[in-house]
Amino acid sequence: MPVVACYCQDFLKADMQHVHRQIVSLRRWQPRVITQKRGEAERFPFPLKHLTVLPPLRWRHARRWWFRTVRREPLVIPAVRVRQLLEAVFRAEADVVHVFFGHIAVMLLPFLRVCPRPVVVSFHGADAGVDLRQAAHADLLREVFARASLVLARSEALLEDLAEAGCPRDKLRLQRTGIPLDDWPFVERRPPDDGSWHFLQACRLVPKKGLFCTLRAFAEVQRSLPEARLTLAGDGPLADELQREAQRLGISGRVDFAGFLDAAGLRAAMGRAHVFLHPSETPADGNREGVPNAMLEAMATGLPVLATRHGGIPEAVDDGQNGFLVAEGDAGGLAAAAFRLCADPGMYAAMAAAAREATQERFAREAQTAVLESLYDEARERGVPPRKTFSCGGNPALA
Repeated sequence: MPVVACYCQDFLKADMQHVHRQIVSLRRWQPRVITQKRGEAERFPFPLKHLTVLPPLRWRHARRWWFRTVRREPLVIPAVRVRQLLEAVFRAEADVVHVFFGHIAVMLLPFLRVCPRPVVVSFHGADAGVDLRQAAHADLLREVFARASLVLARSEALLEDLAEAGCPRDKLRLQRTGIPLDDWPFVERRPPDDGSWHFLQACRLVPKKGLFCTLRAFAEVQRSLPEARLTLAGDGPLADELQREAQRLGISGRVDFAGFLDAAGLRAAMGRAHVFLHPSETPADGNREGVPNAMLEAMATGLPVLATRHGGIPEAVDDGQNGFLVAEGDAGGLAAAAFRLCADPGMYAAMAAAAREATQERFAREAQTAVLESLYDEARERGVPPRKTFSCGGNPALA
């Protein structure tokens, strides 16, 4: 079997279950993982014999400060790390190297310049938009595109962002999130007779998730449906500010801040919910969604979705079929969609069934694993791109 060496800088953070699923689902390719930090080992098991944890770099904090403060350029790895990565790739007998996340690939550019194996780089959302306004980062990202054999993205919207950023279209490939449907079974739900609708949003509590829009929309819903509840599952830097906003809106008694939930806890929360909310929006730093994993898991259980026309969301949510889509930041439109759904039991049942069907057709893990392995096949056949000399910000990068 061919071998793919998967580089994940952190293997893994708690919110990176999608990366673990992708790696352990491989069947025709043998995964080897190279990382700087092993975390969440019980939650995300992986054979130790196939895992390489690189030693910490000396002066890493000083180097980060130097690049950001003095040079004002993206941080890239030193020569010692390049040698360690090459040794790990050779020990793994890798046929292809897969670098997870575009901003990590920028950091690894000194390695990409000398790597003797084809490199695949996958973009998942924020890494296709954040920092692109900085000329130095944009230049280095274009070099990543040139050095990579293939560039993968989670949605058609992300593919377009990458093309606009300078990636040749002949290298771009769609590789969607794969959802293990057996882990997220369909739940038969009945609209509540007493108006006690339960709305759920599960995500990191960060600006791009549109959480303030969720609270404003729910405040409108709750005025007409006083028995309705909202659960916000997740943690993040906006937690305190969101709780203050719920108090300001007068809905704190009807909003549950559940914190981070593991897979079992999230399944239970989805089983209690009637509607899933995900009104993502683009913040000032350009951090956009691919296709949110929690939203796909909710759809797999039969939860209709109320969301926004943002990033890759419209590639999963068909407006009027398995949910409703409104413009970014449109709390009134989101509330109107909720009223429309809650008022029509027939529509609710049809949307629930359509939500499950959409995940089966477009996001089943087995099918997406087959797509990924075919892309590894293609990268191996394409080989390493011709070596070139690049000029980034006046500094030539010699292959």
